[in-house]
Amino acid sequence: MRKRGTFWIAATALILASCGGEDSPSSNGGATGGGPAPAPVLPPTGQVFSVPAAESLSSAEVGTVIAQAAAEARARNVAATIAVTDRVGNVLGVFAMPGAAPLARIPSAPDGSNRDAQGLDIPSAGAAIAKAITGAYLSSSGNAFSSRTASFIVQEHFPPAPTTAGLESGPLFGVQFSQLPCSDLAARASDGFIGPKRSPLGLAADPGGFPLYQNGVVVGGVGVIADASYGFDPNVLDRDADVDEAIALAGTVGFEAPVSIRADRITADGTSLRYTDVEYPQIGNIANASFAGTAGALVPVAGYYVGTALLPGAAYGTEASGIRASSSAEFANRDAFVLTNGAGANRFPVRGATDAGDIAAPLTAAEARVILEEAFTVMSRARAQIRQPLDSRAQVTISLVDTRGAVLGLVRSPDAPIFGIDVSLQKARTANFFSGGFAASELLAASGEVPQFVARTRTFLDDPNALTGAFAFSDRAGGNLSRPYFPDGEVGQPNGPLSRPIAQFNPFSTGLQSALIVGNLAEHLAFVTGQSAQDTPRNCSTLPQIAGGISRLANGIQIFPGSVPVYRGNVLVGGIGVSGDGIDQDDMISFLGLHNGTKRAGGGLGNAPAAIRADRIVVAVGNRQVRLRYVNCPFAPFLDTAAQNVCEGL
Repeated sequence: MRKRGTFWIAATALILASCGGEDSPSSNGGATGGGPAPAPVLPPTGQVFSVPAAESLSSAEVGTVIAQAAAEARARNVAATIAVTDRVGNVLGVFAMPGAAPLARIPSAPDGSNRDAQGLDIPSAGAAIAKAITGAYLSSSGNAFSSRTASFIVQEHFPPAPTTAGLESGPLFGVQFSQLPCSDLAARASDGFIGPKRSPLGLAADPGGFPLYQNGVVVGGVGVIADASYGFDPNVLDRDADVDEAIALAGTVGFEAPVSIRADRITADGTSLRYTDVEYPQIGNIANASFAGTAGALVPVAGYYVGTALLPGAAYGTEASGIRASSSAEFANRDAFVLTNGAGANRFPVRGATDAGDIAAPLTAAEARVILEEAFTVMSRARAQIRQPLDSRAQVTISLVDTRGAVLGLVRSPDAPIFGIDVSLQKARTANFFSGGFAASELLAASGEVPQFVARTRTFLDDPNALTGAFAFSDRAGGNLSRPYFPDGEVGQPNGPLSRPIAQFNPFSTGLQSALIVGNLAEHLAFVTGQSAQDTPRNCSTLPQIAGGISRLANGIQIFPGSVPVYRGNVLVGGIGVSGDGIDQDDMISFLGLHNGTKRAGGGLGNAPAAIRADRIVVAVGNRQVRLRYVNCPFAPFLDTAAQNVCEGL
């Protein structure tokens, strides 16, 4: 449970600081800061989810967003780099004003050391794209999150502030290392005009990225960098006069997120999230801003944007967007959406496992289908944590993998946030990897610092055979070991063995998670800046490659909850990952969905036997014995029943 104490005082101040200004008239020509509320749309007959309308940005509208942002930058006497994407990450325009700094810097660790991405100079265009993608990917018709919201939920304490030391880490701790440029899931510009696309820097925690809306529907994101610093906000109890955020917010005028679904109308663990520190009344006069009259130039970005013209966005849900409604042959449930290759083919159709040479009884296609269907049913009944209005249904993406990390099926609800696609796959692969007998040997075979994390884990757990398959690790359990304090949040305690010590930690260097992909990030940034003609491969990490030419962690690992390994008796056969709503909802959908699916499928399938789950691991911390956690399921989780403790005893 979260430790409270004096937190109530800080929380009250936080909530008060989050209010005000959002419905006030502004000086920008009448914008109120809130687009139209999503129009109520009844689901089609036989379905429970509404499908977002097919809205999209025109190239002229992309120009308007850029022109408005540039007008605000001029009013503030700064030069900015501005990027606009559509909902699935296609870059529609990158614009540099005269004098805009070509590079931005990631901050160093608290002790001044630089590991992984800390202290790097990065291309401003890449930073702006990452911010725009963050606003687009984290948002939906039920929630509007910005890159400031991302900063709020990825730090070592939640909410992040000097007065909240001792509280647990943010609910999406580690999500910044998703949508990676090396991901085997994320599309590349060379794949054509489909998505979801990768980000040059993962998700951004630096304020200055917002979603763009039309008629209550997410159509893209805008990202801005003008201050040459790509960081995060460590104190949410004050209001920052952030120039990047003000410029980006100006770009959203006419494309504003509905006030009713902004992050500051959504709570996590009783705390109101933050959408922006700058409100619309603080924006200058941007009326009649025109792209044609704006000084500056479009900027080509290798691997993302040619730079010769503004582009229109793809309408989410269409074949061109890379995400569409499933056919009845793909999924019987008519609410199901899948990823497509742009030519009609499902990118991740349900199939049997690829690891028949490794285990005696791999998952069959029929078993994979039943597991995905039952997890989808649990989601469809679940009460959402991060969506408005209250008592909305949870919307997530669900991924299933075999022991090699090969995707056996991926399915999502119609309006689940886009970020959850890559993250659900990361979670499934992470749970599978750390539960397997191969984890230690493959980590020891990797390059750089990665092998050192094996010894650190074995020392910390006082187990010379740790990471050899004796225990089943969910992402919640592995996440316990990936925090800069253990137990999570308790100041003065040692770091978990998969994390950095707190003096060396910031959101750009989390430990094993970042060490696995730092080489890929360096390769990609060299490609983006023109220092190398070779991009990073479509395979994250230097772990040994197995069948198919990729590693088991080909899109990186994830370290916040929402996954469990899949077993047949005592034998690991894969992993299931869920992402897109609250972390307890993600946990429940994976754990209970797998339980229900394997009851239906039979064949000895199920969750890990209770005797080998990671919550049987006890760590000595001073005079205490601290047990890892396996899953947390929410209270009163369903809309169609008052049942409690739905995961108890499973």
